[in-house]
Amino acid sequence: MMSLTCRNFDLCRTRLDLFACGCSSNENYSRLLFKSGSRRCGARKLVCNPSSQVAPCRAFAPVKTPVAVLNDYVPVVVKNPELALDTNPNSSSSISITSLLEVVADDLLTLNKNLQSIVGAENPVLISAAEQIFSAGGKRMRPALVFLVARATAEIKHLRDLTPEHRRLAEIIEMIHTASLIHDDVLDDSSIRRGKETIHQIYGTRVAILAGDFMFAQSSWYLANLENLEVIKLISQVIKDFASGEIKQASSLFDCDVTLEEYLMKSYYKTASLIASSTKGAAIFSGVDRTVCEQMYDFGRNLGLSFQIVDDILDFTQSEEQLGKPAGIDLTKGNLTAPVIFALEKEPKLREIIDTEFSEAGSFDEAVNLIFKSGGITRAQNLAREKADLAMQNLKCLPQNEFRSSLEGMVRYNLERID
Repeated sequence: MMSLTCRNFDLCRTRLDLFACGCSSNENYSRLLFKSGSRRCGARKLVCNPSSQVAPCRAFAPVKTPVAVLNDYVPVVVKNPELALDTNPNSSSSISITSLLEVVADDLLTLNKNLQSIVGAENPVLISAAEQIFSAGGKRMRPALVFLVARATAEIKHLRDLTPEHRRLAEIIEMIHTASLIHDDVLDDSSIRRGKETIHQIYGTRVAILAGDFMFAQSSWYLANLENLEVIKLISQVIKDFASGEIKQASSLFDCDVTLEEYLMKSYYKTASLIASSTKGAAIFSGVDRTVCEQMYDFGRNLGLSFQIVDDILDFTQSEEQLGKPAGIDLTKGNLTAPVIFALEKEPKLREIIDTEFSEAGSFDEAVNLIFKSGGITRAQNLAREKADLAMQNLKCLPQNEFRSSLEGMVRYNLERID
């Protein structure tokens, strides 16, 4: 993972090197990586020096902080009457994540106690880094989903309690997620995560990369010790997907021709793959039949996609204080998400602005205005609801119990963030 998380992540070598990045076709290759005669690397436009083996980077001046701009716009939520979910906040009280997770509160308490100890007590720096990110809070949504699916499916097989494999899987999933956050913050050069300083800001990039790599390695060791080949293959694929998602994102920055399908695939790699694999893994350890296992995988995938789309909407509609990280950061770095992709279909001017990489004064403000004006936010909200509705359908194979109710509540809770 080291080469994929280096701060100076190098997509600027030879055509052969770039072809190995996992791009889906030769046809898209030049469009994605050699736009307007320049090469893309991170959020900067690179000017290549033919006499040098590795092209030096020349970066444009950064755009201004977008928080004030984003606060000027309030999205208009348009309900889709064809969807089965009722997410109207006036129809019931707001959903409390605490109440949803109450049924697995003891499981999460045990997990929290174990997380820091399994990172590795032999290295004080790793312990300190783990404490920093684990103590930053977070809802522990991924391990909570493991516990909820585990208990819901265990009832089908009349299991009296969770197995040790269920609990270890939840710990592994949270470690993998944490490792990915550490690496993401390095790649994005983010200074804040959940309202606290990021690992690389405190300890430096080298330690952050090594801490993330160690967590990936440690989680892989615990995964192997589960001795279930199907789950090992399932979760190992997630780590590969993380890398694929980062490469796809890095190779399409400021690319206004990126399609919705490509965006959803990248979102699957970066977010939904882990959730889908964890919910399916929980079902496998409960011993339920393959049909239920596949439904749990589809549930995790659809919930994960909906979750990512909602996060991408909030990047435009919430402040830095609400997000726990800088607002508008995706657009400023050239990562075009669902609201932008939808807006580009109706606003040709937006393409012209993005092509300049916001190098002109006031261009970011204008871009945000066009995204709201074109209905890009509203269409993205409807897409999030469509994926959420599919996730609800996937839960119908489970018995009606408090754990299924909490899983359904998790889907609604996610949507409530944009209502």
